[in-house]
Amino acid sequence: MFIATKTISIQNETFTLTNQRAAFWEKEKALILSDLHIGKTAHFRKNGIALANHIMKSDMERLSALIEYFQPDKFIVVGDLLHAGDNSDVDEFCRWRNQYPEIQFYLIEGNHDRLSESLEKKLCLNFKAPSLEVRSFTFIHDFEKTKPGFQITGHIHPGIILHSAVKSIRLPCFVLSPYQLLLPAFSEFTGLDTKNLPEKSTFFVFTDSEIYEI
Repeated sequence: MFIATKTISIQNETFTLTNQRAAFWEKEKALILSDLHIGKTAHFRKNGIALANHIMKSDMERLSALIEYFQPDKFIVVGDLLHAGDNSDVDEFCRWRNQYPEIQFYLIEGNHDRLSESLEKKLCLNFKAPSLEVRSFTFIHDFEKTKPGFQITGHIHPGIILHSAVKSIRLPCFVLSPYQLLLPAFSEFTGLDTKNLPEKSTFFVFTDSEIYEI
């Protein structure tokens, strides 16, 4: 796995975007990502659709590589950590999480994050709330037009379509507008929304080997 990076400035703060679907906030030493949808493959298997669990293992391997690369103090998930409550994939995630007891684990609740008290304890969360304000930024799963300030969000699973003379391809991306940084879905087992994206935005598109601004 290769980690390509793109450094940008937001509100006079340095953020590093990566082709591995996560961002790093330098001043806070925070690794930021969204939409892991842990338990999605197990949920499909439970409902009779055979899916190998290597999808989630791949996501966790990428996340471990990012932790090794950035050495973060904080781990902020901007919603949809889970997909369908508690299942065997969640057990596997918790075993993975226990490898990093020194990292503070923040969960911004998404529409899929329906956590019982026992599940919240099992996940070893240090923080859980519908939103989080740090310095001049608000972390929230879905953008709220009525909320002032700059928002870091997920939920949309953003992607764009690039056209060539031969074919068109769909790629995931980060989306930066004057009021929002929209994160890509961290899990590769998600679709892409190429339509409901913020207006007047800059797109940071990535592949397995690079990340670039368009």
